[in-house]
Amino acid sequence: MRKKIGILALMGALVMPVAGQAGQHEGDLATQIEALSRQLEELKAQVARVDQEQQEQQEQISAIDNTVWHDMSTRFHWSGDFRTRYDYYSRDRYDVANPNTTINEKNKSLVSNRLRLNMYAQVQENVEFVGRLAMHKAWGLQNAPEDQGGFFGGFPAIDGNSGRRLDDDKLLVDRAIVNWNNIGGSNFWFSVGRRPTTDGMPNQLRQNEERRMATPVSYMDWPFDGLTIGYAYDQLFNAIALPGRIRFCYGRGFEAGLGADTIKDTDFMGISWDIYNQGDRFVYFQSYIAMDVFNYPDFADPLFNAFAPDMMGPRQNIGDIYHTSALYLDKWQNLNYFVAGAWSRTDPNQHGMFNDPIAMMMGAGPNTSSENGYSVYVGVRYDLPQQPFKVGLEFNYGSEYWIGMSPGHDDIYASKLATRGQVYEVYGIYEIPGRAVSRLGRAFIRAGYQHYRYDYTGSLDWNLRPYDVGSAADRQTVAALAEALGPMTPAMVDKADQVYVTFEAKF
Repeated sequence: MRKKIGILALMGALVMPVAGQAGQHEGDLATQIEALSRQLEELKAQVARVDQEQQEQQEQISAIDNTVWHDMSTRFHWSGDFRTRYDYYSRDRYDVANPNTTINEKNKSLVSNRLRLNMYAQVQENVEFVGRLAMHKAWGLQNAPEDQGGFFGGFPAIDGNSGRRLDDDKLLVDRAIVNWNNIGGSNFWFSVGRRPTTDGMPNQLRQNEERRMATPVSYMDWPFDGLTIGYAYDQLFNAIALPGRIRFCYGRGFEAGLGADTIKDTDFMGISWDIYNQGDRFVYFQSYIAMDVFNYPDFADPLFNAFAPDMMGPRQNIGDIYHTSALYLDKWQNLNYFVAGAWSRTDPNQHGMFNDPIAMMMGAGPNTSSENGYSVYVGVRYDLPQQPFKVGLEFNYGSEYWIGMSPGHDDIYASKLATRGQVYEVYGIYEIPGRAVSRLGRAFIRAGYQHYRYDYTGSLDWNLRPYDVGSAADRQTVAALAEALGPMTPAMVDKADQVYVTFEAKF
């Protein structure tokens, strides 16, 4: 616009002197007008060229901007979920001061928020990044709610429950993985990073997810860093039409650090096998070894670490743990159902596992014998036809020496799949009606009730021998241990009840 005003002013400047001389040079007027006309046409052409150049430059800038934003929107994807959860928890725990009586302890209104942000980026044709950030905190607290019975969450804060237990309001890296798929055009793939090893199958049923949320079965609920080499197939052994995939997995459960007196690292190594995965039917098997297991990890709480050597002795490796489990998951009409089972076995070194401190004080040695434990886990979920309601029922049982590797569980207080005893759970899901604005958009309410019946102490623990909760003699033994072990004394919980209600949104 400024260029056009300048040209008009120039034309006026040319015309004025010509007009002033018109009377003296009438004969040249026609020539002057013709010259001015030519100059005017040239100026018009110049203005048109400038406008065209400016338009082309603007189009180029817009094209660059559109290319950048188009690439970002197609290559990098965000999604997430938010959950507010209410929990009522009550338990009957035997008092170490009077082992024949129980104390009823309650938290009538534990409310928590959980925010998870999922990331996905296509790096190259066969290379992709998958990540997740997580915040999980209780209302009104910037640290984990205290449990005077030493029972909250199974463990204090460690790497194996980071991003999973109730903590403060910071976002933690829950998952961060790079996958290299179709290596060399084959069915092999390689994956490395913080592994998707929480909320394993069949948790997708009770958590109302449309697909599996992790690689392992939910007996292994332990976030760790590691790698996977996998192979996908359509025919098992090139003979049977059974689509599936098999993986070799390796991970670090505890990094011992550097120093002359450090212990060995604790590593996981095993196989994860989707034997059959087609439609609603899924058959799965996993088997692994936890090598050079620690007697206690490096707790995030400095105060806890300061007292741990006095209560449990020096940190040391105490042997290996073998773990094997299998799952069958299927659906008949509107009924989802599953059956799972697991076996654990200890292989202690000279320091022993499932030790009896009282016996050791009287001259007996550590328990260097292998101990076997097992668990069964069954459940159903019925989806009401053409209704926004789903109802489910689950049961699991763990034996005396059962070890559930699940410090990253989502049961808030105590991992039900690590329980040495029985747990019953019933739940209902209500899908909130409404048109989804985004492809992933959905919201629902989930309510449930869990009843725990403990037969033995020590869920998630492989150091102390399991004490029979129903035995008066064992309760007296635990009471005698309390002075020496302090907060590490196993909680003699007889039974517990938990009611939860969640409001969840996916986006």
